[in-house]
Amino acid sequence: MQTASVPGFIRTILIIVGIYYAFKILARIFMPFLLRKMVQKAEQNFKQQAGNFQQQNQQTPPNPTTNQGTPKVKKQIGEYVDFEEIKE
Repeated sequence: MQTASVPGFIRTILIIVGIYYAFKILARIFMPFLLRKMVQKAEQNFKQQAGNFQQQNQQTPPNPTTNQGTPKVKKQIGEYVDFEEIKE
């Protein structure tokens, strides 16, 4: 059975701190490139969707309704009663 030693513990802490700072430095270098690439991809998808939407609108002309003069009759279910609050 092995016991923990102080030099081993300090070495482990230094390795963890080193990895942390290496990650921070690499993130500062590579994150702008990754974010720029993500924004370009999102812009490309947006333009493609906008183009598809415009093509759909151009292909299908609006259908004129033939019975614009006759209003639709709504079925009345009950009588509307307006309540007022009375303070006594």
